[in-house]
Amino acid sequence: MKKISVLIADDHTIVRQGLKYLIEVSEDIEVIGEAADGEAVLKEAKRLLPDVILLDIAMPKSSGIESARRLSKEVPVSKILMLSTYHDDQEVHLAIAAGATGYLMKETAGADLLRAIRETHKGNAFFSPEISRRILRQTREAFQNGAERKAGTPTLTERETQVLRLISDGKSNKEIAEALALSVKTVEKHRQTLMNKLHVHDAAGLTRYAIARGLVPCERPSLVRQPEVEPVVPAN
Repeated sequence: MKKISVLIADDHTIVRQGLKYLIEVSEDIEVIGEAADGEAVLKEAKRLLPDVILLDIAMPKSSGIESARRLSKEVPVSKILMLSTYHDDQEVHLAIAAGATGYLMKETAGADLLRAIRETHKGNAFFSPEISRRILRQTREAFQNGAERKAGTPTLTERETQVLRLISDGKSNKEIAEALALSVKTVEKHRQTLMNKLHVHDAAGLTRYAIARGLVPCERPSLVRQPEVEPVVPAN
């Protein structure tokens, strides 16, 4: 089976080495390149076409946010997993808007890093537990303040909501069809309807919507992982 290829972009050599060490213990993921600044990561991504780019948010020459924006346009085949020692709300939202599929804190356990890479490769959103909880809390507050009604949030049917939750769990169309006793074609139709209603184009976008709207409980294992006892990635 083809390994998931990863490009590590961080301006600190010790952090790149730590990430590489954690990744190389896995059998299904490999590091194929490294970059130390925003210009280098764009150049290497175009040359290597990695499946996943681990991108530090604080990069010299071009910030992680700007790099993510350019990578999303110029190397769309690569999924972006943002790495940071910061969890400022604005940084998280900017990263998502720039095209990041996930946002991972550097102090996360090694097991979370590997799962985050695998989920990102699938196109599923992945956020560190603390970030997921904050997104859920903020969304609840937005509902209380009536922000959702003012924004004209699309109304989903019960079946569409069920499909959305299963998509957020990383289920395939076939698995969703089996779980809901539907045909695969019907599930595909629901998936397309959701994308049209919510103006998103992939499973990661649907998952981010589900998290932001509180449709997916924080304790769901595909979205919030509890840290295990593993080596910790060195922080900046």
